[in-house]
Amino acid sequence: MADLFEAAGLTPQQPSPLADRLRPQKLDEVVGQDHLLGPEGPIRRMAEARRLSSMILWGPPGTGKTTIARLLAKEAGYEFQQLSAVFSGVADLKKAFEQARARRLAGQATLLFVDEIHRFNRAQQDGFLPFVEEGIVTLVGATTENPSFELNGALLSRCQVYVLKRLDEEALEALLAKAEAQEGRALPLEPEARADLVALADGDGRYLLTLSETLFNIASAKPLTTMELGQILQKRSPAYDKDREEHYNLVSALHKSIRGSDPDAALYWLVRMLQGGEDPLFIARRLIRAAAEDIGEADPMSLVLANAAKDTYDFLGSPEGEIALAQLVVHLAAAPKSNAVYKAFGQAMKAAKETGSLMPPSHILNAPTRLMKDLGYGKGYAYDHDAPEGFSGQNYFPDGMARRRFYEPRGEGNEARIKERLERWAAIRRERGE
Repeated sequence: MADLFEAAGLTPQQPSPLADRLRPQKLDEVVGQDHLLGPEGPIRRMAEARRLSSMILWGPPGTGKTTIARLLAKEAGYEFQQLSAVFSGVADLKKAFEQARARRLAGQATLLFVDEIHRFNRAQQDGFLPFVEEGIVTLVGATTENPSFELNGALLSRCQVYVLKRLDEEALEALLAKAEAQEGRALPLEPEARADLVALADGDGRYLLTLSETLFNIASAKPLTTMELGQILQKRSPAYDKDREEHYNLVSALHKSIRGSDPDAALYWLVRMLQGGEDPLFIARRLIRAAAEDIGEADPMSLVLANAAKDTYDFLGSPEGEIALAQLVVHLAAAPKSNAVYKAFGQAMKAAKETGSLMPPSHILNAPTRLMKDLGYGKGYAYDHDAPEGFSGQNYFPDGMARRRFYEPRGEGNEARIKERLERWAAIRRERGE
Protein backbone atom coordinates (compact mmCIF):
# COMPACT_ATOMS: atom_id res chain seq x y z
CA MET A 1 0.00 0.00 0.00
CA ALA A 2 1.38 3.39 -0.99
CA ASP A 3 2.00 5.85 1.84
CA LEU A 4 1.16 9.55 1.70
CA PHE A 5 4.64 10.48 0.44
CA GLU A 6 4.38 8.05 -2.48
CA ALA A 7 0.88 9.32 -3.25
CA ALA A 8 2.31 12.83 -3.47
CA GLY A 9 5.07 11.65 -5.80
CA LEU A 10 7.81 12.03 -3.18
CA THR A 11 9.33 8.59 -3.62
CA PRO A 12 12.91 7.67 -2.80
CA GLN A 13 13.58 7.75 -6.54
CA GLN A 14 12.74 11.46 -6.73
CA PRO A 15 15.95 13.54 -6.90
CA SER A 16 16.73 15.72 -3.91
CA PRO A 17 16.95 19.50 -4.43
CA LEU A 18 20.03 20.79 -6.22
CA ALA A 19 21.23 22.66 -3.13
CA ASP A 20 21.15 19.41 -1.15
CA ARG A 21 22.95 17.45 -3.85
CA LEU A 22 25.71 20.07 -3.95
CA ARG A 23 26.12 20.26 -0.19
CA PRO A 24 29.89 20.14 0.52
CA GLN A 25 31.24 16.85 1.83
CA LYS A 26 34.33 18.36 3.46
CA LEU A 27 35.39 21.78 4.71
CA ASP A 28 37.66 22.34 1.70
CA GLU A 29 34.56 22.43 -0.53
CA VAL A 30 32.85 25.28 1.34
CA VAL A 31 33.11 28.49 -0.68
CA GLY A 32 33.33 32.10 0.42
CA GLN A 33 34.56 31.63 4.01
CA ASP A 34 38.32 31.35 3.58
CA HIS A 35 38.93 33.68 6.53
CA LEU A 36 37.54 30.90 8.76
CA LEU A 37 38.25 27.75 6.78
CA GLY A 38 41.50 28.57 4.96
CA PRO A 39 44.84 27.09 6.09
CA GLU A 40 45.24 29.76 8.79
CA GLY A 41 41.53 30.03 9.63
CA PRO A 42 40.51 29.40 13.26
CA ILE A 43 37.83 26.82 12.43
CA ARG A 44 40.20 24.95 10.11
CA ARG A 45 42.82 24.76 12.87
CA MET A 46 40.30 23.39 15.37
CA ALA A 47 39.16 20.74 12.90
CA GLU A 48 42.74 19.65 12.23
CA ALA A 49 43.51 19.51 15.97
CA ARG A 50 40.26 17.55 16.52
CA ARG A 51 39.55 19.72 19.56
CA LEU A 52 36.57 22.03 19.22
CA SER A 53 35.53 25.05 21.27
CA SER A 54 31.94 26.22 21.60
CA MET A 55 31.16 28.90 19.05
CA ILE A 56 28.48 31.08 17.50
CA LEU A 57 28.34 31.25 13.71
CA TRP A 58 26.84 34.62 12.77
CA GLY A 59 26.03 35.41 9.17
CA PRO A 60 23.35 35.98 6.53
CA PRO A 61 21.18 33.13 5.21
CA GLY A 62 22.76 30.76 2.71
CA THR A 63 26.38 31.29 3.75
CA GLY A 64 27.03 27.75 5.05
CA LYS A 65 26.47 27.85 8.81
CA THR A 66 24.73 24.48 9.06
CA THR A 67 27.12 22.85 6.58
CA ILE A 68 30.19 24.09 8.44
CA ALA A 69 28.87 22.75 11.75
CA ARG A 70 28.09 19.34 10.24
CA LEU A 71 31.47 19.03 8.53
CA LEU A 72 33.29 20.30 11.60
CA ALA A 73 31.80 17.47 13.66
CA LYS A 74 32.64 14.96 10.95
CA GLU A 75 36.28 16.01 10.55
CA ALA A 76 36.90 16.37 14.29
CA GLY A 77 35.28 13.01 15.11
CA TYR A 78 32.36 14.41 17.14
CA GLU A 79 28.80 13.09 17.13
CA PHE A 80 26.61 15.65 15.37
CA GLN A 81 23.28 16.46 17.02
CA GLN A 82 21.03 19.18 15.62
CA LEU A 83 18.22 21.22 17.14
CA SER A 84 16.25 24.16 15.81
CA ALA A 85 15.26 26.88 18.25
CA VAL A 86 12.14 27.42 16.14
CA PHE A 87 10.77 23.93 16.77
CA SER A 88 12.49 22.84 19.99
CA GLY A 89 11.57 23.44 23.60
CA VAL A 90 12.87 22.65 27.08
CA ALA A 91 12.03 18.95 26.75
CA ASP A 92 14.07 18.68 23.54
CA LEU A 93 17.03 20.37 25.19
CA LYS A 94 16.91 18.05 28.21
CA LYS A 95 16.79 15.02 25.94
CA ALA A 96 19.74 16.29 23.89
CA PHE A 97 21.80 16.90 27.02
CA GLU A 98 20.98 13.44 28.42
CA GLN A 99 22.04 11.80 25.16
CA ALA A 100 25.25 13.84 25.10
CA ARG A 101 26.01 12.85 28.71
CA ALA A 102 25.56 9.16 27.84
CA ARG A 103 27.88 9.52 24.84
CA ARG A 104 30.50 11.21 26.97
CA LEU A 105 30.46 8.29 29.40
CA ALA A 106 31.10 6.05 26.39
CA GLY A 107 34.02 8.25 25.30
CA GLN A 108 32.22 10.02 22.45
CA ALA A 109 32.16 13.86 22.22
CA THR A 110 29.02 15.65 21.02
CA LEU A 111 28.71 18.74 18.85
CA LEU A 112 25.27 20.19 19.56
CA PHE A 113 24.24 22.42 16.67
CA VAL A 114 21.42 24.86 17.46
CA ASP A 115 19.99 26.65 14.44
CA GLU A 116 18.41 30.08 14.98
CA ILE A 117 19.78 30.06 18.52
CA HIS A 118 18.73 33.69 18.99
CA ARG A 119 15.10 32.50 19.13
CA PHE A 120 15.67 30.84 22.49
CA ASN A 121 14.75 33.18 25.35
CA ARG A 122 17.24 34.23 28.01
CA ALA A 123 16.23 31.49 30.46
CA GLN A 124 16.61 28.80 27.78
CA GLN A 125 20.01 30.20 26.83
CA ASP A 126 21.06 29.99 30.48
CA GLY A 127 20.16 26.30 30.36
CA PHE A 128 23.14 25.63 28.09
CA LEU A 129 25.70 27.02 30.52
CA PRO A 130 26.37 24.05 32.86
CA PHE A 131 26.55 21.57 29.99
CA VAL A 132 28.96 23.76 28.03
CA GLU A 133 31.09 24.39 31.12
CA GLU A 134 31.31 20.68 31.97
CA GLY A 135 32.17 19.79 28.40
CA ILE A 136 29.14 17.56 27.99
CA VAL A 137 28.41 19.33 24.70
CA THR A 138 30.39 21.55 22.40
CA LEU A 139 27.82 24.12 21.40
CA VAL A 140 27.72 25.52 17.88
CA GLY A 141 24.93 28.08 17.54
CA ALA A 142 23.87 29.61 14.24
CA THR A 143 22.22 33.01 14.01
CA THR A 144 21.44 35.65 11.44
CA GLU A 145 21.10 38.28 14.19
CA ASN A 146 23.77 40.22 16.03
CA PRO A 147 24.78 38.03 19.00
CA SER A 148 25.57 41.13 21.05
CA PHE A 149 21.87 41.97 21.07
CA GLU A 150 20.22 38.54 20.92
CA LEU A 151 22.36 36.29 23.15
CA ASN A 152 22.98 36.82 26.82
CA GLY A 153 26.41 37.78 28.08
CA ALA A 154 26.95 34.59 30.09
CA LEU A 155 26.54 32.40 27.01
CA LEU A 156 28.65 34.70 24.83
CA SER A 157 31.48 34.61 27.37
CA ARG A 158 31.71 30.84 26.86
CA CYS A 159 31.68 30.93 23.04
CA GLN A 160 33.81 32.29 20.25
CA VAL A 161 31.82 34.35 17.74
CA TYR A 162 32.78 33.78 14.11
CA VAL A 163 31.31 36.02 11.41
CA LEU A 164 30.40 34.42 8.08
CA LYS A 165 30.45 36.72 5.07
CA ARG A 166 27.74 36.98 2.45
CA LEU A 167 29.02 35.18 -0.62
CA ASP A 168 30.74 37.46 -3.09
CA GLU A 169 30.46 37.24 -6.87
CA GLU A 170 33.45 34.90 -7.15
CA ALA A 171 32.00 32.45 -4.61
CA LEU A 172 28.57 32.53 -6.27
CA GLU A 173 30.12 31.90 -9.68
CA ALA A 174 31.95 28.91 -8.18
CA LEU A 175 28.59 27.54 -7.01
CA LEU A 176 27.10 28.03 -10.48
CA ALA A 177 30.02 26.12 -12.01
CA LYS A 178 29.39 23.24 -9.57
CA ALA A 179 25.69 23.28 -10.42
CA GLU A 180 26.42 23.09 -14.13
CA ALA A 181 28.88 20.25 -13.59
CA GLN A 182 26.27 18.38 -11.54
CA GLU A 183 23.63 18.83 -14.24
CA GLY A 184 26.04 18.20 -17.10
CA ARG A 185 24.94 21.31 -18.98
CA ALA A 186 25.29 25.06 -18.87
CA LEU A 187 22.61 27.35 -17.52
CA PRO A 188 20.44 28.65 -20.38
CA LEU A 189 21.43 32.28 -19.89
CA GLU A 190 23.03 35.04 -21.89
CA PRO A 191 26.11 36.55 -20.15
CA GLU A 192 24.22 39.64 -18.96
CA ALA A 193 21.36 37.51 -17.63
CA ARG A 194 23.85 35.29 -15.82
CA ALA A 195 25.26 38.36 -14.06
CA ASP A 196 21.71 39.36 -13.12
CA LEU A 197 21.09 35.87 -11.68
CA VAL A 198 24.11 36.28 -9.41
CA ALA A 199 22.85 39.71 -8.35
CA LEU A 200 19.40 38.27 -7.59
CA ALA A 201 20.95 35.83 -5.12
CA ASP A 202 22.16 38.78 -2.99
CA GLY A 203 24.99 36.76 -1.43
CA ASP A 204 22.81 33.74 -0.55
CA GLY A 205 24.31 30.55 -1.99
CA ARG A 206 21.31 28.36 -1.22
CA TYR A 207 18.96 30.81 -2.93
CA LEU A 208 21.23 30.95 -5.97
CA LEU A 209 21.07 27.17 -6.34
CA THR A 210 17.29 27.24 -5.94
CA LEU A 211 17.03 29.80 -8.74
CA SER A 212 19.41 27.77 -10.89
CA GLU A 213 17.35 24.62 -10.38
CA THR A 214 14.28 26.47 -11.65
CA LEU A 215 16.18 27.47 -14.79
CA PHE A 216 17.48 23.93 -15.36
CA ASN A 217 13.94 22.57 -14.99
CA ILE A 218 12.41 24.84 -17.64
CA ALA A 219 14.95 23.50 -20.16
CA SER A 220 14.88 26.57 -22.40
CA ALA A 221 15.85 25.85 -26.00
CA LYS A 222 17.85 29.09 -26.24
CA PRO A 223 19.72 31.26 -23.74
CA LEU A 224 17.43 33.60 -21.84
CA THR A 225 17.83 37.36 -21.95
CA THR A 226 17.74 39.60 -18.89
CA MET A 227 14.12 40.47 -19.59
CA GLU A 228 13.12 36.82 -19.97
CA LEU A 229 14.97 35.95 -16.78
CA GLY A 230 12.98 38.60 -14.92
CA GLN A 231 9.73 37.14 -16.21
CA ILE A 232 10.62 33.69 -14.88
CA LEU A 233 12.25 34.58 -11.57
CA GLN A 234 10.76 36.98 -9.08
CA LYS A 235 13.22 39.31 -7.38
CA ARG A 236 13.02 38.95 -3.63
CA SER A 237 13.10 41.93 -1.30
CA PRO A 238 16.50 42.89 0.09
CA ALA A 239 17.30 41.50 3.53
CA TYR A 240 15.88 44.10 5.88
CA ASP A 241 14.12 43.67 9.19
CA LYS A 242 12.69 46.88 10.59
CA ASP A 243 12.80 45.50 14.13
CA ARG A 244 16.34 44.14 14.13
CA GLU A 245 19.95 45.04 13.46
CA GLU A 246 19.68 45.74 9.73
CA HIS A 247 17.26 48.55 10.51
CA TYR A 248 19.87 50.29 12.67
CA ASN A 249 22.81 49.44 10.39
CA LEU A 250 21.26 51.11 7.36
CA VAL A 251 19.98 54.22 9.12
CA SER A 252 23.44 54.59 10.67
CA ALA A 253 25.00 54.29 7.21
CA LEU A 254 22.62 56.97 5.90
CA HIS A 255 23.38 59.35 8.78
CA LYS A 256 27.15 58.86 8.56
CA SER A 257 27.16 59.32 4.78
CA ILE A 258 25.46 62.68 5.32
CA ARG A 259 27.93 63.58 8.06
CA GLY A 260 30.74 62.59 5.68
CA SER A 261 29.37 64.89 2.95
CA ASP A 262 28.78 62.06 0.45
CA PRO A 263 25.40 62.68 -1.26
CA ASP A 264 25.78 59.67 -3.56
CA ALA A 265 26.30 57.16 -0.76
CA ALA A 266 23.55 58.84 1.28
CA LEU A 267 21.09 58.46 -1.61
CA TYR A 268 22.04 54.80 -1.96
CA TRP A 269 21.28 54.05 1.70
CA LEU A 270 18.06 56.06 1.51
CA VAL A 271 16.87 53.91 -1.40
CA ARG A 272 17.98 50.70 0.32
CA MET A 273 15.84 51.59 3.32
CA LEU A 274 12.84 52.56 1.21
CA GLN A 275 13.08 49.38 -0.86
CA GLY A 276 13.29 47.38 2.36
CA GLY A 277 9.93 48.77 3.46
CA GLU A 278 11.16 51.24 6.06
CA ASP A 279 8.66 53.85 7.24
CA PRO A 280 9.65 57.07 5.40
CA LEU A 281 8.63 59.12 8.44
CA PHE A 282 11.19 57.21 10.53
CA ILE A 283 13.79 58.23 7.94
CA ALA A 284 12.54 61.82 8.03
CA ARG A 285 12.95 61.94 11.81
CA ARG A 286 16.55 60.76 11.48
CA LEU A 287 17.24 63.39 8.81
CA ILE A 288 15.85 66.13 11.08
CA ARG A 289 18.23 64.94 13.77
CA ALA A 290 21.14 65.01 11.31
CA ALA A 291 20.25 68.59 10.36
CA ALA A 292 20.39 69.67 14.01
CA GLU A 293 23.32 67.52 15.13
CA ASP A 294 25.75 67.60 12.22
CA ILE A 295 24.96 70.79 10.31
CA GLY A 296 23.58 73.13 12.94
CA GLU A 297 24.47 76.78 12.61
CA ALA A 298 26.73 76.18 9.62
CA ASP A 299 23.51 76.09 7.58
CA PRO A 300 20.53 76.80 9.89
CA MET A 301 18.09 76.54 6.96
CA SER A 302 18.81 72.79 6.85
CA LEU A 303 16.61 72.23 9.90
CA VAL A 304 13.81 74.20 8.28
CA LEU A 305 14.17 72.22 5.06
CA ALA A 306 14.22 68.95 7.00
CA ASN A 307 10.88 69.74 8.59
CA ALA A 308 9.55 70.89 5.21
CA ALA A 309 10.58 67.57 3.62
CA LYS A 310 8.82 65.67 6.42
CA ASP A 311 5.66 67.75 5.88
CA THR A 312 5.90 67.23 2.10
CA TYR A 313 6.05 63.46 2.52
CA ASP A 314 3.19 63.63 5.02
CA PHE A 315 1.14 65.53 2.44
CA LEU A 316 2.02 63.57 -0.71
CA GLY A 317 2.74 60.08 0.63
CA SER A 318 4.63 57.48 -1.42
CA PRO A 319 6.10 57.49 -3.96
CA GLU A 320 5.87 61.22 -4.76
CA GLY A 321 6.83 62.34 -1.26
CA GLU A 322 9.98 60.25 -1.34
CA ILE A 323 11.45 62.74 -3.82
CA ALA A 324 11.39 65.37 -1.07
CA LEU A 325 13.35 63.03 1.18
CA ALA A 326 15.87 62.46 -1.61
CA GLN A 327 16.23 66.23 -2.12
CA LEU A 328 16.76 66.69 1.61
CA VAL A 329 19.39 63.92 1.74
CA VAL A 330 21.38 65.61 -1.04
CA HIS A 331 21.04 69.03 0.61
CA LEU A 332 22.20 67.78 4.01
CA ALA A 333 25.13 65.83 2.57
CA ALA A 334 26.27 68.82 0.50
CA ALA A 335 25.76 71.40 3.27
CA PRO A 336 28.61 72.82 5.38
CA LYS A 337 28.90 70.87 8.63
CA SER A 338 29.21 71.87 12.26
CA ASN A 339 28.42 69.97 15.42
CA ALA A 340 29.34 72.97 17.57
CA VAL A 341 25.79 73.47 18.89
CA TYR A 342 25.45 69.73 19.60
CA LYS A 343 28.70 69.74 21.58
CA ALA A 344 27.86 73.01 23.34
CA PHE A 345 24.51 71.60 24.46
CA GLY A 346 26.21 68.55 25.94
CA GLN A 347 28.74 70.69 27.82
CA ALA A 348 26.01 73.01 29.10
CA MET A 349 24.06 70.00 30.39
CA LYS A 350 27.13 68.78 32.25
CA ALA A 351 27.75 72.23 33.76
CA ALA A 352 24.11 72.55 34.84
CA LYS A 353 24.34 69.21 36.69
CA GLU A 354 27.58 70.24 38.37
CA THR A 355 26.35 73.65 39.57
CA GLY A 356 22.99 72.54 40.94
CA SER A 357 20.50 75.32 41.81
CA LEU A 358 22.56 78.49 41.50
CA MET A 359 20.34 81.54 41.07
CA PRO A 360 20.75 84.00 38.20
CA PRO A 361 22.75 87.13 39.16
CA SER A 362 20.53 89.69 40.86
CA HIS A 363 21.03 92.41 38.23
CA ILE A 364 19.11 90.38 35.60
CA LEU A 365 16.22 89.45 37.92
CA ASN A 366 12.92 91.29 37.52
CA ALA A 367 11.71 93.30 40.52
CA PRO A 368 7.90 93.53 40.38
CA THR A 369 7.59 94.17 44.18
CA ARG A 370 9.10 96.71 46.57
CA LEU A 371 10.74 93.95 48.62
CA MET A 372 12.49 92.58 45.55
CA LYS A 373 13.79 96.04 44.67
CA ASP A 374 15.06 96.47 48.23
CA LEU A 375 16.89 93.15 47.85
CA GLY A 376 18.71 94.50 44.82
CA TYR A 377 16.79 92.70 42.10
CA GLY A 378 17.44 94.40 38.79
CA LYS A 379 19.97 96.86 40.25
CA GLY A 380 22.68 97.74 37.77
CA TYR A 381 21.03 96.02 34.81
CA ALA A 382 22.22 97.45 31.49
CA TYR A 383 19.70 97.51 28.65
CA ASP A 384 21.70 96.15 25.71
CA HIS A 385 19.83 98.12 23.07
CA ASP A 386 21.01 101.34 24.71
CA ALA A 387 24.64 100.19 24.97
CA PRO A 388 27.27 101.06 22.34
CA GLU A 389 27.12 98.55 19.48
CA GLY A 390 23.98 97.11 21.12
CA PHE A 391 26.10 95.02 23.46
CA SER A 392 26.51 95.66 27.18
CA GLY A 393 28.88 92.78 27.93
CA GLN A 394 27.29 92.11 31.30
CA ASN A 395 27.66 88.80 33.09
CA TYR A 396 24.65 86.50 32.80
CA PHE A 397 26.09 83.48 34.59
CA PRO A 398 25.18 82.81 38.24
CA ASP A 399 27.17 84.54 40.95
CA GLY A 400 29.92 82.21 42.09
CA MET A 401 30.20 80.48 38.74
CA ALA A 402 33.08 81.35 36.46
CA ARG A 403 32.24 82.28 32.92
CA ARG A 404 32.23 79.20 30.64
CA ARG A 405 32.60 78.87 26.88
CA PHE A 406 30.37 76.09 25.54
CA TYR A 407 29.72 77.16 21.96
CA GLU A 408 32.81 77.12 19.74
CA PRO A 409 31.71 77.80 16.15
CA ARG A 410 33.89 76.06 13.60
CA GLY A 411 33.71 78.80 11.01
CA GLU A 412 31.97 76.69 8.37
CA GLY A 413 29.25 78.30 6.25
CA ASN A 414 27.01 80.63 8.25
CA GLU A 415 29.08 79.97 11.38
CA ALA A 416 31.93 82.03 9.95
CA ARG A 417 29.87 85.20 10.55
CA ILE A 418 28.73 83.95 13.96
CA LYS A 419 32.31 83.24 14.97
CA GLU A 420 33.35 86.74 13.93
CA ARG A 421 30.57 88.35 16.00
CA LEU A 422 31.31 86.25 19.08
CA GLU A 423 35.00 87.13 18.92
CA ARG A 424 34.17 90.84 18.64
CA TRP A 425 31.80 90.62 21.62
CA ALA A 426 34.39 88.72 23.65
CA ALA A 427 36.89 91.51 22.98
CA ILE A 428 34.39 94.14 24.15
CA ARG A 429 33.68 92.09 27.28
CA ARG A 430 37.41 91.98 28.05
CA GLU A 431 37.73 95.75 27.54
CA ARG A 432 34.89 96.43 29.96
CA GLY A 433 36.27 94.02 32.50
CA GLU A 434 33.29 91.67 32.49
